[in-house]
Amino acid sequence: MGTNVISGSAKGVVIKISDNTYFGKIAHTITNAKPKTAFQKSIESISRLLIRFMLIMIPIVFLLNAWKHSIITAFTFAVAIAIGITPLLLPVILSSSLSKGAIRMSRKKTIVKKLDSIQNFGAMNILCTDKTGTLTEDKIVLEKYLDINGQEDIRILKHAFLNSYFQTGLKGSIDEAIIERGLQNDMQDFREKYKKVDEIPFDFSRRRLSVIVDDGTKTQLITKGAVEEILSICSMVDYKGEVSKITKDIKDNIRKISKELNEDGLRVVAVCQKNDIRGITNFSISDEKDMVLLGFVGFLDPPKETAKESISKLNKAGIRVIVLTGDNADVTRAVCSKVGINSKNIITGSKIDKLQDVAVLRLLKRTNIFAKLSPIQKARIVRLLKEDRQCSSAIWETGINDSPSLTNADVGISVDTAVDIAKEAADIILLEKDLNVLLDRCNRRKTYFRKFNEIY
Repeated sequence: MGTNVISGSAKGVVIKISDNTYFGKIAHTITNAKPKTAFQKSIESISRLLIRFMLIMIPIVFLLNAWKHSIITAFTFAVAIAIGITPLLLPVILSSSLSKGAIRMSRKKTIVKKLDSIQNFGAMNILCTDKTGTLTEDKIVLEKYLDINGQEDIRILKHAFLNSYFQTGLKGSIDEAIIERGLQNDMQDFREKYKKVDEIPFDFSRRRLSVIVDDGTKTQLITKGAVEEILSICSMVDYKGEVSKITKDIKDNIRKISKELNEDGLRVVAVCQKNDIRGITNFSISDEKDMVLLGFVGFLDPPKETAKESISKLNKAGIRVIVLTGDNADVTRAVCSKVGINSKNIITGSKIDKLQDVAVLRLLKRTNIFAKLSPIQKARIVRLLKEDRQCSSAIWETGINDSPSLTNADVGISVDTAVDIAKEAADIILLEKDLNVLLDRCNRRKTYFRKFNEIY
């Protein structure tokens, strides 16, 4: 349950079930009752204060009146005083005020699911957000197709196009970007010229995908995937049609080029091939060896034009922006630098796992970017921020893995295009996916509650 088979075949061995699985742990985090927010605790504190005041006043009023009047009259008057002091109308006043605010926010394309979240929304001083789709356009664009020396080569795009077009699995944004760029470079004929022979589907342990195609004269096995995974199966390199043995210097240069592309904000996928596959009828992972490295394909998810200005305004409003992402640290640094977030210090998820909560909290006070995080690590960071009484945190997320973080935050914010479980776990749903929307609503809430406090 919770798994969809897109292509290929496999034998599954069950090693964990129910709450012990990763899927189960995520479900467990969102089924628990959400911890009380600072606003709820403040209301309870006021109620307890009034009740204490009542318990002190009633005996005093009763004794003073019993001195001059009958006991029944004194008792009746004391009960009346107790009823007057009891905060019976406080919930009504709060609900009415918050409901009025929710109606105003709905006119600005903001849906408030939980009324208590309005005050927390206006009081937040830390906004935790993902990178993809919030700071960036969430639209992958193929920017570069380079050979092993970093020079543009249309052959790299051709092989990447064949791999993406003929693979039958779920085509992600990277595959769609490759196909779109290939069609722009007049590669439509390859769809008829080549025929698919077989396929080795993608999996997260190999982090690569292979297709076998035939054009009538030769059969090719074309593979694309993560740079390190592709390097591990390549024994040769192809530079301008000349094939030579791969060496340590070549590998180091390839890693250097890949890192430079990452630092420029590009996600890098390597492409390789093998032609000597005649006589093979059933292809498997074991055939992904002794391959020839062709080059790289670089993808860019450009920052939103409004992101830098929005973050600047949020900072001026006293709201600190912390980026929590599962992406590569170099890519994250490049994007954050462009949108005005201090990217000098980046902490990765592997380091977080080695630290106690106190040490992580110290890092949070001086670090704005956390990369290569798992959903559980994101939830831990948000929980620590919430437990720190000096701050009120909000998190903006949209994916199924982000639901634990949404549950842990003082205010969970999602958008209407998010997955159902993220919207269910969120307190506020925005109908526009833009930081400017968040800033506008937050400023309105701050102004509203300043007037509310002046009145009451």
